[in-house]
Amino acid sequence: MFVKPELPSSHFPTDFQLNWRKLQQVGLNAYEARSYLVLIGHPRFKALELAARSHVPRQKIYEVLDSLVEKGFAQVIQEKTKLFSAVDPSLAVPGYLARRNRALQNELTEQARIANGLIEDLRRGYEEGQGGRGALDFLSLVNDPTQTAFHYRRMLAEAHVQYAEFSRPPFAVDPLDEQLVKDAISRGVHCRLLIEDGPMDDAHRERLKDYEAAGIETRFQEKLPLKLALFDNKSGLVALLDPVLTKPSWTSVIFEHDGFAEAMAGLFENYWSKGRKV
Repeated sequence: MFVKPELPSSHFPTDFQLNWRKLQQVGLNAYEARSYLVLIGHPRFKALELAARSHVPRQKIYEVLDSLVEKGFAQVIQEKTKLFSAVDPSLAVPGYLARRNRALQNELTEQARIANGLIEDLRRGYEEGQGGRGALDFLSLVNDPTQTAFHYRRMLAEAHVQYAEFSRPPFAVDPLDEQLVKDAISRGVHCRLLIEDGPMDDAHRERLKDYEAAGIETRFQEKLPLKLALFDNKSGLVALLDPVLTKPSWTSVIFEHDGFAEAMAGLFENYWSKGRKV
């Protein structure tokens, strides 16, 4: 059982156990959190003095202090004997979280870089294992918005002739906030967005103006029957609202089928002809 360090109450943070647990939730281990709380209650400590007060094994205290210094919670005061003091919590905690956030972002960026190459390698193996049938032969059902977004971006990046979309929320990918749409128009793809009427913030209005200036055609329709994206009149996706009233969700049908694409193109043209220009 943890024994509270013997410090005068006026020199010690209130509610020690609560703060000790919170520091561990932030990212310190039990020894580090306990040592930091003891440092807060005193101007400075020698390492072995701190070990005794914070109930950290003597053989562990230097490792704990090195970690606290590295994480920005403690600082070294070099006198005749090395002393340690706490860093102001208003500096230590935000600084530590900011460094952790940067490290996590760097880790995620590296994982994404590795994953991009891995996906292609695994997909080739998957197609060979399926007897040459690709993931988009005929129809595929996708319930995960992340997978829907992946297919959408892949097909948009591969489009050479035309891209057309019924745009209505909620979005796996917001077409008014997608650089790949601008990339498509820049390589000569005919791009059209039919947008369902609804509230639009200033940022989206500005993006809409940018799209129009780039040559992307846009129209508005009071109500759209479903979510649809078409690419080169041969592939695309349709998103249908599942009839579950308690928790509505979307299922996407990913297709690569000339007949189905032709039918969806006819639907798009019908609604496009009735659309309202800005």
